[in-house]
Amino acid sequence: MSTLTNTIVFDLGAVLIDWNPRYLYRKIYKTEEEVTWFLENICTHDWNEKQDAGRSFEEATNELLAKFPEHEIPIRAWYGRWQETMNGPIHGTVDILREIRDSKKYKLYALTNWSAETFPWALEKFEFLHWFEGIVVSGHEKTRKPFPEFFQILFDRYNINPKQALLIDDSLRNIKGAQETGMPGIVFQSPEQLRADLIERKILTA
Repeated sequence: MSTLTNTIVFDLGAVLIDWNPRYLYRKIYKTEEEVTWFLENICTHDWNEKQDAGRSFEEATNELLAKFPEHEIPIRAWYGRWQETMNGPIHGTVDILREIRDSKKYKLYALTNWSAETFPWALEKFEFLHWFEGIVVSGHEKTRKPFPEFFQILFDRYNINPKQALLIDDSLRNIKGAQETGMPGIVFQSPEQLRADLIERKILTA
């Protein structure tokens, strides 16, 4: 694998950056059950993915306010207090990224499902985002993982051969989407597991 792989592609949220809306909603609701209900029924994963694919915060918020006016405060908090969904970098993964960068053996890119409206904040907040040779943001491209056209944007823009690239992503769905385009991947579970996988692939040394 190491003789073929020349490009490493990182997902960002839940791989390099500790993002979880529960961090915010645990401050708003008293119980974990209430948080779970809200995220499964109001500000859902499917709703949020539409912003990742380019829908504006204003449109997304107004859609939910029309359906659930009694939940106005927590609905508006999703974007009004969006920074509170972040718990900083995942330091173990940042260390791995640094080691790959310092080896100078691989090109580094990021491919992220992220709203165009909030990504500028992340670029200011996380210095390691500037270690990549390029970042493709779904909100800018109006499409997202796992759709093949989103991967193709990365390949075309940076002249990447998918068979010589490796995606690191916390979503099995996204890894399967990458594999359908010819790019292999690793499902991220923890920095320790990722390090072990990369050592096995001879991308990192023990």
